[in-house]
Amino acid sequence: MTTHPTSTQQRDYETAGYGHHLRPGERPALLLVDPARAYTDPRCSLYAGVEEPVAAMRVLLGAARSAGIPVVVTRVDIRPDGSDAGVFFRKVPALAAFTTGSPFAAYVDGLEPRPGEHEVVKQYPSAFFGTGLAAHLDALGVDTLLIAGLSTSGCVRASTLDAMQHGFVPVVVADAVGDRDEAIHRANLFDIGHKMGEVWSLAAALEHLDAVARPRAGTGEVTTR
Repeated sequence: MTTHPTSTQQRDYETAGYGHHLRPGERPALLLVDPARAYTDPRCSLYAGVEEPVAAMRVLLGAARSAGIPVVVTRVDIRPDGSDAGVFFRKVPALAAFTTGSPFAAYVDGLEPRPGEHEVVKQYPSAFFGTGLAAHLDALGVDTLLIAGLSTSGCVRASTLDAMQHGFVPVVVADAVGDRDEAIHRANLFDIGHKMGEVWSLAAALEHLDAVARPRAGTGEVTTR
């Protein structure tokens, strides 16, 4: 597996009809998926060496707050016996890092939701599965999700797929997502960008947030989270 898709792979996907670009809407929200210490603490088996994406997440989160868009942050909380995570827990015993009370399940410093921001507690990969997230976003009139978090091939991918299936335009911020293996990270971004949504750089996401914020600053609009 190559870290970056080849030109042949790119042409093959485009010739097959994948990769049409989606136009983001005018009411975005930020979905920050599982920014947990499990992925940043070398003492945990799930440590993924994702310090650079985590730094980008902090920048993106700050920009989203400055732009006044809704912010949603997810975390995994599983019963000690794993019964509420079912087959997922049996398949991935490392999820014990997310059992109630585990220090690895806590938020990475600087990525905690603030009072008034929406927290989603989940037991499965997707932020939408078994939660009220879609209804919450619909109530706010959200049409586009900027997506960051961990990990690219797991909960980010699952949440991106479900965002698309619920009718939200998903925009994965490539610099602000990460995985334990760079090749798998890149392959999933390639697949997401061709089949589910858009993949943007952090710079592009910040530019978009600035464009969203300017009209609101002129009208005095305040976004309710």
